[in-house]
Amino acid sequence: MHTYVKGARSERELLNRFYSLGYSVLRSAGSGVNSLGPDIIAIKDGVCLAFECKAWERSRLSIDHDGFEKLRIWKENTKFPTYVAWRMNKIGWYFIELEEMKKGDKDYSITRKRTLEIGRDWGRLGFGRAHPGEMEGKSAAGGKIVGDQEMLRQQPNQSPVC
Repeated sequence: MHTYVKGARSERELLNRFYSLGYSVLRSAGSGVNSLGPDIIAIKDGVCLAFECKAWERSRLSIDHDGFEKLRIWKENTKFPTYVAWRMNKIGWYFIELEEMKKGDKDYSITRKRTLEIGRDWGRLGFGRAHPGEMEGKSAAGGKIVGDQEMLRQQPNQSPVC
């Protein structure tokens, strides 16, 4: 499947997942092509979250320096928690904080192994139950999956009011 088509389909999947959890969700115009910000913004109860989506089956996810710098500036300007959302087939979505990616000569990157060790999947991020293809009832790291409202109560200062 062409990379753009696969990426756009994955972005719509993530968008629909947040929508099903009661979030108002936006997909950026030009997402995947010279974008100046993240692919998806999810908003609920005044909490704003930003996601750059990737659907790669490689052992390493990378973002070129220019793209990474645009995300870093976005996060700095908005103060929104900003994640790289990596969709792995048969495993599900994992969420990577920008600071977890390592700077290289040509890009910023993180390995699949390191991402799975961090274990920030839907359950660890606190966005409700796993979907088919993801582990039911527990995060891949073994943590209990909690609802998004419980997550906000547990971490009330995680995200600024929009």
